[in-house]
Amino acid sequence: MSWFKRSDTSAKGFDWAGLIWLFLFFWYFSGITQLLIQLTGTSGFAGFRQAFVMSAIWLAPMLLFPRQTRLMAALIGVVLWACSMASLGYFFIYQQEFSQSVIFIMFESNVSEAGEYMTQYFAWWMVVAFLAHSAFAWFLWTRLRPVYMPRGRALVAATAILVAVIGYPLIKQTARTGSFASGFEKFETRIEPAVPWQMAVAYHRYLDTLAGMQEMLTSASKIPPLHNLKDSMANQPATLVLVIGESTNRQRMSLYGYPRETTPELDKLRDQLAVFDNVITPRPYTIEALQQVLTFADEDNPDLYLSTPSLVSMMKQAGYKTFWITNQQTMTKRNTMLTTFSQQADEQVYLNNNRNQNAAQYDGDVIEPFNKALADAAPRKLIVVHLLGTHMSYQYRYPSTFDKFKDRNGVPAGVRDDQLPTYNSYDNAVLYNDFVVSSLIKDYAKSDPNGFLLYLSDHGEDVFDSAGHATLGRNESKPTAPMYTIPFMAWASPKWRETHDWSFAGDLSRPYSSSHLIHTWADLAGLSFDELDHSKSLVSDSFKPRPLMIGNPYERQQRPLIDFSLIKPKTKPDTAEVVLK
Repeated sequence: MSWFKRSDTSAKGFDWAGLIWLFLFFWYFSGITQLLIQLTGTSGFAGFRQAFVMSAIWLAPMLLFPRQTRLMAALIGVVLWACSMASLGYFFIYQQEFSQSVIFIMFESNVSEAGEYMTQYFAWWMVVAFLAHSAFAWFLWTRLRPVYMPRGRALVAATAILVAVIGYPLIKQTARTGSFASGFEKFETRIEPAVPWQMAVAYHRYLDTLAGMQEMLTSASKIPPLHNLKDSMANQPATLVLVIGESTNRQRMSLYGYPRETTPELDKLRDQLAVFDNVITPRPYTIEALQQVLTFADEDNPDLYLSTPSLVSMMKQAGYKTFWITNQQTMTKRNTMLTTFSQQADEQVYLNNNRNQNAAQYDGDVIEPFNKALADAAPRKLIVVHLLGTHMSYQYRYPSTFDKFKDRNGVPAGVRDDQLPTYNSYDNAVLYNDFVVSSLIKDYAKSDPNGFLLYLSDHGEDVFDSAGHATLGRNESKPTAPMYTIPFMAWASPKWRETHDWSFAGDLSRPYSSSHLIHTWADLAGLSFDELDHSKSLVSDSFKPRPLMIGNPYERQQRPLIDFSLIKPKTKPDTAEVVLK
């Protein structure tokens, strides 16, 4: 039989049914996990769509070599099946999509830790699910048959598939980004939702990101320690906690006067909190903001993070055991700086291994490892908790039990009906963030610590808040106040208050940039060293008000920094708004 002869089942025309069975077989291994992601609302539709398109690539060899269809499908299928088992199993355990972050966790774990994970998360129903998954794959394979077509048409069809799935997208991304390397990186994102590419892409990005992180860690290890560091709390037990929020604009918190009750638990704790109401962030992006917030860098000296110790390193030098608990994505090219900060800590807990940010990942997951860190036997501890907070997409930031705000009550009249769901979901995310932050404070208080907890957000978010109600998200080139106004508050234990001045009533409205946090933190912690500038400490008697500068310090030639004091409130009939003058 000629290899280009049509099969008997399609003697009257092309065997579309055979082609559909082939596609369904190859799509199944990626599609089953993506379908579960869709049904559970874990992430958006992009992964499902991309996995669907990428599955078509395996049709090319089937059309070129139809006589070997079942053999080739079996060989390819075994690889896809193995990868899909790993992907599906990870979803069963964590309700997350497999990503490069998982590869990082795998290589950071030892055999003992892997065994503990298996013991903790194993459930017998998973065996049944895996067997069912495998059985259906076998069933699909038994339905496969050769799809014959003339040689010329087969070559054209196979080429068209490869061009449509690989060639055109790669060329398009290369042309759009201006380089093959950048285009290939974008293309990797496109193919990542499909097996086995998610494994290959994850491992490639793991190696690439790890190299960048190791370079940063090597550079950080060469930074000299702080000069003449002294600790007024030396040799005394202390537990200090820094909670870093994400994308939370204080103007949407009832703790700061927002009409909707979005922070009921923090409202109840208000008398115990030092709530600072005039703090801004220098940058509206996480990495750029935290480069300053967690180091001695600021808008005037943005490169100091490269040559001076971080807040974590400072506390380690002071004799504290350091913990980093994060619900942010771990190993992505964008988050390398965050992972580098975390790797400076003695112990790390990485909770968010999703492939993208638009995935359900709740900050309540930080509570258990936080309590475990509190119980650690070390007498002096620093615990950093990095939340996902109210990061876009907001509907993924909270469970259904916190879906409270659904109508227009308390919503500015200028917010359109089509904007209302997003506006409400942000408030619900703030409500859940209130639950998480207040839970951390309450659990910290129960541990009877000697210390304090400080919470701030990395930056804010404009969710139709500013004039015109047309802005959503963050854009440094078009700044609005909601992007920069952040919550900043502290709670101290009775033990700490007995030995420290915690009277900040006159300090709560001081104009302050979080870029100088390390000076305030050192002041609160009782540290002193040559690099400490008390005039940059929010709680110091030597505090000196400064212009609140925002903007990209590396683009001063093209776009000068902005003094945030130029952003003034403007009252509207429907709501209090803030616009850039």
